[in-house]
This record gives sequence, structure tokens and C-alpha cells, in this order.
Amino acid sequence: MAVIEKSLKMIKLLGILTLVASWSLKLLGFPGQIRKLIKTKNSDSLSLLLFSISFISYVLWTTYGILKNDYVIYLGQGVGILASGITIVYIIKYRNTKEK
Repeated sequence: MAVIEKSLKMIKLLGILTLVASWSLKLLGFPGQIRKLIKTKNSDSLSLLLFSISFISYVLWTTYGILKNDYVIYLGQGVGILASGITIVYIIKYRNTKEK
């Protein structure tokens, strides 16, 4: 019984660490990219395909997490929908522009 309880605690800890790592990417990495896009008004060096696939992946993972009722999945990936969606908007807005 103690082994099972220890395993469940490790799984919960791993879930929390996964959530923190996922939020770090989406709340630190994406906003930095968005600020750079707004400042330079140029997205020519960014891949719209990459961010679009990321967006779709976040939507699918969030849906899966909701259906499975797994907060680690839907909270971790749900933030990515917003972050990648905003990035995509700015990539499209500033595509093929030159800094003046």
C-alpha cells in the first residue's frame, strides 16, 4: 500500500512540474516573441506553419484534457491556445513588412 501511495505522490508531483514547465514556455516565451513582433513590426523570420501547427496541437490537447478531466493537460495546454493564437495574429499582421 505504501508503494502505491508513493507512486501516486510522484505522479502528482510530475504533473505539477509539467504544468509549471508548460506555463513557463507559454507565459514567458510567447509574450517575449509577441513583444518583439510588436516592436519590430516584422514577422518575416517566423514560421506561420510552425505556430499554426502549435495552435492546433494546443486545441487538440486541451480538448483531450477536458474530455479526460485531467487538469494538468487542459490547464497546461489551454494557455498555449491563447499565446499561440495571439502570435499568429501578429505574424499575419506583420508579414512581408519592412521596418521603416
